[in-house]
Amino acid sequence: MNDYSAEVVDHFQHPRNAGPVEDANGTGEIGNPDRGDYIKVFIRIDNEILAKIGYQVKGSAAAVACASAMTELVVGRHVDDVMMLTDEDIVEALNGLPESDVECPNLSARGLKTALQNYFERNVRSRT
Repeated sequence: MNDYSAEVVDHFQHPRNAGPVEDANGTGEIGNPDRGDYIKVFIRIDNEILAKIGYQVKGSAAAVACASAMTELVVGRHVDDVMMLTDEDIVEALNGLPESDVECPNLSARGLKTALQNYFERNVRSRT
C-alpha cells in the first residue's frame, strides 16, 4: 500500500456506500465477476437527483477505493452533473493513482454511466 495516497488507503479500508441499494431504479455492470475487475452500481434517482448509490466491486485496492470515491462525488447531485463525472475526477479525489491502476477509475465511471443509462431506459419506457 506504499504506492497509494492516504485517500486511496482510507477509501479501501473504509469504503463508503458499499452494497446494493434495495430500492434502486437503475443498475449497471462492467467486467466479469468471475475474473478480473468487476463492478455493479446501484442508483436511486428521485426528482433528477441521485439520492442513493451503492456498489459491489471485485478487484484491487484501487478498484475498491475508486468505487468508494466515485459514490461520494455524485450522491446528492443532479443527473446532469452526475453524467459529467470523469475518470480524472475520481483520480483527483483520491489524490492520484499509480500508473498500474489506470483502469480502476474507468471501471467506476463506466459502471455509473451504465447505471444511468439503465435508469433513463426504464424511465423513458415507463412514460410511453
